[in-house]
Parts: sequence; structure tokens; C-alpha cells
Amino acid sequence: MLQRVNGSRKVAVILHQEHSTPGRFGRLLQALGYDLDVRRPPFGDPLPKTLAEHAGAIVFGGPMSANDEEDWLRREIDWIDVPLKEEKPLIGICLGAQILARHLGQCVDAHPQGKVEVGYYSITPTRDAHAACGCPFPEQVYQWHREGFGLLCGAVLLATGQDFETQAFRYGSAAYGFQFHPEVTYAMICRWTIRGFDRMALPGARPRHLHLEGWYRHDAAVARWSEAFLTRWLAPRDSLRDAVEERRLVVA
Repeated sequence: MLQRVNGSRKVAVILHQEHSTPGRFGRLLQALGYDLDVRRPPFGDPLPKTLAEHAGAIVFGGPMSANDEEDWLRREIDWIDVPLKEEKPLIGICLGAQILARHLGQCVDAHPQGKVEVGYYSITPTRDAHAACGCPFPEQVYQWHREGFGLLCGAVLLATGQDFETQAFRYGSAAYGFQFHPEVTYAMICRWTIRGFDRMALPGARPRHLHLEGWYRHDAAVARWSEAFLTRWLAPRDSLRDAVEERRLVVA
């Protein structure tokens, strides 16, 4: 059962389309007692100058590339410095993870053979995944991207994939990047696979019926992980640092 952590505060939710939603993550955060401060930078919403009044921030995905030259995107890449310097909990999902990677100096590129990940794919958690997230990592996750990035200098690799190696990482004690979409709901999958039907013709993409079947097979594990991860992610920083230090001492 969800338990409220850190009182009732705001989480900055950065979305990149007019009708996008934070999906499962939004519902879980509200159940934990957090208000969602939704910002849509492509439509002129300013990003918070400080996160002093926020518990954390989540940068979600979108159809654009992290390499695009729009002014709002450049500002958003620069803005990542705010949660990093303030050591606020930060999550980047798909495009959001690529924006975080670009801010930290990593290149974001298409697959050399033009492959994409659209649908459910296997990932392999690393030995650091459980220590970083405090719960079993999902091994089948929903993807919707055609660009990726390598492991950032100074980051901890949490999960790898076959065609796009870096699937999850932690940077510092509070920033996470996920190439996949743990927030996705069944309704979102239905909508994406209808509106983006042409994506399923790209090399490596799964046919639509496997997207829907995959949700029934794999979403329960992703849902359990999402609840446990978000609760831990917004826990007091000292308890998280203690857990990371404990893991470091055990490995040493």
C-alpha cells in the first residue's frame, strides 16, 4: 500500500505535447500526496527557476529529438542544471533521459543500422540496479524511441539492452535516466500505436498486437517496481545516501 513521504509537496512534471499525461507515474505521485506542477515548454510554459518548493522533477518523453535546435529545447537542456545543482530528485524518461544525457555531455544518436525500439523489449539489470532502486528491476519494458546514448561519465549503469545498450542509469544520488517508459498505461499504448502506427514499420519495431499482449504479460511487474521506486526516489536524501553507502561497503 502506498504511504505518503515527505509530506504533501509539488513535483515538477515536464511534458512535451499538448495532450500528453504523466500516466501511471502521475497517479502514483498523487496517491503519495504530491501535487503535480505540469509544465509544457514547447507551448511556452516556463520552467521553475528553482526547485526549492518542489520535492523533485520528472522530464517525460516526446516525439522530437534531443538534437533538435528549437530554443525551448536548448533552454530545457540547460535547465537540467537546476535539479542537479540543488540535488533534487530528478527522473528523465526516454526523451527526458536523452535531455539529461545531452546536458551531461553525452551524444544522442540513432542506431547505426537504423533500428528502433517500439514495443516491449528485454533489458538486463546490473548488479547496482537493486541497490539504486531498492526493489527488483523489471526485465521486460515498454519502449518507443529511435535514438539512444552511451553511458555517461560518472554515472552508474542500472540496466542494459541489446540494440540500445544504456537503458537505465543513476547520476549522483538523486538523478535517474530511463530509456524506456515505466509510466505507460494500457490506454496510452492504445493511443500511441494508433497515432504512431507508421513507427511499427521501422526496423526492429514490434507489431501492434504484441504491444497489447505485452502489457498483459509484463505490466504487473513494471507497476510493482514503479510504486516501490517512486516511494524510494522521493524519500529523504539521507536515507538514500545511507543505502547507497551500505551497498558500496558490501561490494568492497
